[in-house]
Amino acid sequence: MLITFRNVSRYYNDWPALENINLQVEQGEFLVVSGPSGAGKTSLFRHIWMGDLPSKGLVEVAGYSSDRIRKNDLPFLRRKLGIVFQDFRLLPERTVFDNVALPLQVTGTSTKAIRRRVFSLLAEMELNHRRSSYPHELSGGDQQRVAIARAMVSHPVILLADEPTGNLDPEVSRIVIDLLIDINRSGTAVILATHDPRQVPAGTAKFIYLDRGHLVNPNFWDGYRQL
Repeated sequence: MLITFRNVSRYYNDWPALENINLQVEQGEFLVVSGPSGAGKTSLFRHIWMGDLPSKGLVEVAGYSSDRIRKNDLPFLRRKLGIVFQDFRLLPERTVFDNVALPLQVTGTSTKAIRRRVFSLLAEMELNHRRSSYPHELSGGDQQRVAIARAMVSHPVILLADEPTGNLDPEVSRIVIDLLIDINRSGTAVILATHDPRQVPAGTAKFIYLDRGHLVNPNFWDGYRQL
């Protein structure tokens, strides 16, 4: 398994963000995590990149375990992850090319290899014509595609997308969801947190639902999708 949560609970000042979560994600799987605000979606993601560690239980991600991971291990774990946020988090003073190239630059990748990878990725996402643009010159949809390109530039085995369509209109949201589906079909595990799981076509992903830190019975979720 690529990701395993075993009886994971997390408390913040006695408030339970997660309660007894058991979850497995296989390599190449597409998992949609839904639930209302405060349900625990962000906390679940933070445990995957081990920004938080469980109060109880165990998290294992790509060969790293929450009970044994050291601070020096965290950069190596996170190089296996790509992360996309609702608010894009692009660097305003850098061009599209430089934003996408940044993860490779900080790991000392050669200039030639960076150019080859970034140009290839921008071409795949139909963004080569915007490579010299700055974030403020782009639409919200193009900014999110740049953020996804940056997350994918290091060939992660897991892509975490935390409400990536939250600031986009429905038409652009569909484009972003289709891009995540294509990324998943190429072999990358995708975990998408969303308030609106109906954006993702049935049959393309596994769906789970969080409510006040609890993982809701999947049978409940099947009924919810049919409403």
